[in-house]
Amino acid sequence: MLSLIISLFVLIAGYLIYGKLTERIFGPDGRPTPAVSRDDGVDFVPMKTWKAFLIQLLNIAGTGPIFGALMGAVFGPVVFLWIIFGAVLGGAVHDYMCGMISLRHDGASIAELSGLYLGKTAKAVMRIFSVILLVLCGVVFVTSPAGLLARLTPGWMNGTFWAVVILVYYLLATLLPIDKLIGRLYPVFGVLLIVMAAAVIGGILFSGSYSIPEISLANLHPDGTPVWPYMFITVACGAISGFHATQSPMIAKCITSEKEGRKVFYGAMICESVIALIWAAAGVSFYGSTSLLNQALQSGASNVVYEISTGVLGAAGGILAVAGVIICPITSGDTAFRSARLILAETVKLDQKDLKNRLLITVPLLAVGGLLTWFAIVNDNGFQTIWRYFSWSNQTLAMIALWVSAAYLLKKGNGRFASLLTALPAAFMTAVSVTYILTAKEGFRLSHGFACAAGACASLLLLAVYLTRLAKQLKNRPEKTST
Repeated sequence: MLSLIISLFVLIAGYLIYGKLTERIFGPDGRPTPAVSRDDGVDFVPMKTWKAFLIQLLNIAGTGPIFGALMGAVFGPVVFLWIIFGAVLGGAVHDYMCGMISLRHDGASIAELSGLYLGKTAKAVMRIFSVILLVLCGVVFVTSPAGLLARLTPGWMNGTFWAVVILVYYLLATLLPIDKLIGRLYPVFGVLLIVMAAAVIGGILFSGSYSIPEISLANLHPDGTPVWPYMFITVACGAISGFHATQSPMIAKCITSEKEGRKVFYGAMICESVIALIWAAAGVSFYGSTSLLNQALQSGASNVVYEISTGVLGAAGGILAVAGVIICPITSGDTAFRSARLILAETVKLDQKDLKNRLLITVPLLAVGGLLTWFAIVNDNGFQTIWRYFSWSNQTLAMIALWVSAAYLLKKGNGRFASLLTALPAAFMTAVSVTYILTAKEGFRLSHGFACAAGACASLLLLAVYLTRLAKQLKNRPEKTST
């Protein structure tokens, strides 16, 4: 239990200290934000800070910090280290920079920012890559709640029925002004997510029936799956997630002051990490061993959430669990499709204030999502297949977003080594993503040793390119420049 307390303290201290450092390096000022200068009543809508924070939390969280943390806990308490240091040094910095750079560019998406700071080729790749990721995310977060709802309702309400219902909701959430549906529901659901995590950890700590193991570097995965790189792909939400790079620009269109950024972007990521830490601790303590946890996960992460919640909290826990694993994924899926609409609108330069223009993009987008959802439902391994590709593309997007942030800070010239804030985690995620796709069964299935070496080489190569540009900047343009 001591490790859990220390980990929570590190996350809080990370927000107060490292978050403040991140803010100082970026340098927020009093310039008008897009919510004020481009208020269109649809996507650019001024919001209070507390509401923007809760919407951002639901956008980036959903069941990600629950399911991912439980699957990551199969590796043992070593997952605690990845959650706390991954979040403070990487994930929260990633979310803050993506949101704040978007603020400086009128709410531009990560695809457009990639073009500005990494070149036209990067923009074209990121447009395709981010839209595919968002559609996969939307599909993932249709199938899991639809399946659970089908088990809880009469037989004629099967998975297909509930998938259609959820997709209709997605249509409304994607089309309507952000403050009409998302702005009203998300603050309530955000509180639900926090209460659910607090109730579970309270039950674990005060029941006297469970023991939370202390942090260890040992790999306790019952199948012997290596920690590197698999744990770093498995636990995305809660540590670092590229999906957040698509969500932060959406909220960047809604905050009314740059100085709110640390609370909304960095703060929401730290809050998500606290939730992930709680569920990882609950997983390893409730089942007593990683082997038993792994066995339980074979029946689905939703079932594990239900077992833990009801086992610790009884009937009340069951209600919380069912609400959480149904509502939370839906609240990530709808904003995934909304973000995809915004990226496609940027690409074709179609103004989104007009409902007809929003329909032109949204209907085909959801049609593709519907087809992939049908594939996931009718195929036994459809969900697992889509999830694996989503997980890898998610972390690869995080890698690219961090390199975009490093390029921004490098161009801004705010301090001699300020851009190392994002360049170092970018290099780390490069190694993770390259190693995983080379060795994973959905990738090239090469030997683990070769994949690790190739991942390290790719990371060092990109870091060398960055350091070369940094050295050139220090030599030719050492003074601070404005954006």
